[in-house]
Amino acid sequence: MKLPSLFKTANHARFEIKPRFYDPIKEEIEQRTARIKKELQAEGKLPYEEGYDEANDSYRGSAIRGAFSQGSQIKGKMTSPLTNTGIFRLLIFLVLMGLIFGYVFYGPQAIYYLIYISGGLLITFLLFKLMGKLKK
Repeated sequence: MKLPSLFKTANHARFEIKPRFYDPIKEEIEQRTARIKKELQAEGKLPYEEGYDEANDSYRGSAIRGAFSQGSQIKGKMTSPLTNTGIFRLLIFLVLMGLIFGYVFYGPQAIYYLIYISGGLLITFLLFKLMGKLKK
């Protein structure tokens, strides 16, 4: 008889294999059917199915496909350093450390100076960004 416990004990590992069969005849029949169907659709004897793109001669996939890797640098897309979250985390860390050390060494006036400096930098950054958009 098993006593109640707070901890879960591991069960035996179960091994299940789902066999897969390769049927070359069935594969060839499917390829022929798809080719003939495509030819009949091109001749206009068979209507196109939903999701078929006639211009590219292919089916349009889901909108989710590739959505997770669109912003990644893996495919050679270079992102701006200003959109990198690591730089923002570093800036926040430096500002907080500056606030702490400024308060310890110079008192409450250091916080006001840091706020004024960061406000000025933010305004100049926004002005340069706005000027860049106006040039385009």
